[in-house]
Amino acid sequence: MLAMGSPSSVRTSTTCNTLLRELQQIWIDIGESEVDKDRMLLELERECLEVYRRKVNDAANAKARLHQSVAAKEAELATLMASLGEHNLQSPTQMEKKATSLKEQIAFVTPLVEDLKLKKEERVRQFVEIKAQIDKITAEISGYSHLINATNSLNLEEQDLSLRKLTEYQTQLRTLQKEKSERLHVVLEYVNEVHSLCGVLGWDFGKTVGDVHPSLHGTSIEQSTNISDSTLEGLEQTVLKLQTERKVRFQKLKDIVASLSELWNLMDSTKEEKSKFSRITSIRGLSEFEILEPGVLSTESIEQLSAEVERLNKLKASRMKELVMKKRSELEVICHKTHIEPDPSTAPEKSTALIDSGLVDPCELLANIEAQINKSKDEALSRKEIMDRIERWLSACEEENWLEEYSRDSNRYSAGRGAHVNLKRAERARITVNKIPAIVDNLLSKTLAWEDEKKKLFLYDGIRLVSILEDYKLARQQKEEEKKRYKDQKKLQDLLLTEKEAMYGSKPSPRRTSSFRKANGYHANGNGSMTPMTPTPRRKSVGSPNTELLTPRSYSGHQNGYFKEMRRISSSRLNLRLERNQRLSVV
Repeated sequence: MLAMGSPSSVRTSTTCNTLLRELQQIWIDIGESEVDKDRMLLELERECLEVYRRKVNDAANAKARLHQSVAAKEAELATLMASLGEHNLQSPTQMEKKATSLKEQIAFVTPLVEDLKLKKEERVRQFVEIKAQIDKITAEISGYSHLINATNSLNLEEQDLSLRKLTEYQTQLRTLQKEKSERLHVVLEYVNEVHSLCGVLGWDFGKTVGDVHPSLHGTSIEQSTNISDSTLEGLEQTVLKLQTERKVRFQKLKDIVASLSELWNLMDSTKEEKSKFSRITSIRGLSEFEILEPGVLSTESIEQLSAEVERLNKLKASRMKELVMKKRSELEVICHKTHIEPDPSTAPEKSTALIDSGLVDPCELLANIEAQINKSKDEALSRKEIMDRIERWLSACEEENWLEEYSRDSNRYSAGRGAHVNLKRAERARITVNKIPAIVDNLLSKTLAWEDEKKKLFLYDGIRLVSILEDYKLARQQKEEEKKRYKDQKKLQDLLLTEKEAMYGSKPSPRRTSSFRKANGYHANGNGSMTPMTPTPRRKSVGSPNTELLTPRSYSGHQNGYFKEMRRISSSRLNLRLERNQRLSVV
């Protein structure tokens, strides 16, 4: 005990020595023997050793407890570091190098552990929030929305709470949020399409989408729109169903509108009657995808239109004879314009007799006439080119007629009003008249080509156009020959007059020739007698002495100004005129 060198040990040793000397003095004073003194000193030493041993044991236990605390703190620190993924903190080995005593080690580790605990709590809160959102969106996508509120507890001791894991959860959450947004967009598109189709078809939108899922038409703010695969599939099937129904109704309504329009035309319905259904009948020019007006394809609209068609059909049955006559008149107008002979089997007299006798159904007769109208329209379309050329030919013939009448007018060169206009027209008419032979030849070739293609004759008011053209060409040739003979006769007459003047030595006073236009084609000749103009002959038969020039209008009886009265020439009159001129030359 005296060997301890610390100041407190020196003081304790001094005190113990003082007490020991005082105790020995007391023993001396008492008169204790040496044996008793030695025995009591041994007891005193044993008691001191017991006290020291007890203190050492207490200190050892305290040290063990400190070692245990340090180990626990270090283990907790390691666990927190592993859980949070913290690798930047100092390890226990580094801490042992820095801190030698156990209390210093505990003082070093404890703040780190507390900080990591707080960080772990914050990290756990983040994980719980993200996991809850992931579970909610997953449940919405999968369709198990009733599991959204079910808590999914995290085993904090086993969970990886590192930033890497948190980033993975955040990435997963963003992916799910994007998928949710896309699904929600698709759902809204389907819902809008269903709303539009229900409006057009007149269906209950709320019930339609409610049958797919109640959340699609829910009024609760807390209720989220279901975006599961089953909902998307249900909406897709609903849209396809509505589109199919729209297509069926559109075709049905289109057929009804076509029938209604036909009945309106047949019955001469008024604008007021048509205006009642104008909103529905407006679909005629639209496709089914362009119909957006609500209720247009509803069953009410279709039934309303069907009722009107049924009403008009009943009215049509009572007025069938009138309708048949109207359609027959329409056929005759088309045939008249295109110079086609209408079918005599549906003539007004026969049609009336058949209807009155009950031998034929008026509807069948009306359908037959409508078929004839369509056939006539098709044939008119195929004849259009030739008909246009016929009109051009007739127009040229009219110009030829006007030019001949203009040429007979002796005052055509006078300075009267409009004389220059007639001169210009005459120039144009001469150009047109010169083209007539080419026009006729071209028309004839076109007509023959048409007949070869169609394997039938081209009839103009029941007469073959080729025959008319050939007759016209022959008659025109005869007319040209007559003109030539007339010119030769005129030259002969002028020659005889010249010889007469030379024989008698004086020229007789010229007789004034009256020049005027006649509708019948006659004009005064040089000797004052009335001589018919060169006619436009029509060939009744080849070799006939009397010929006249007729166009298809003359054949058909539709005469214009040029063909109102046909100009004829008689060979006997021509012979008489020649004899008269010869007598004058003899005189």
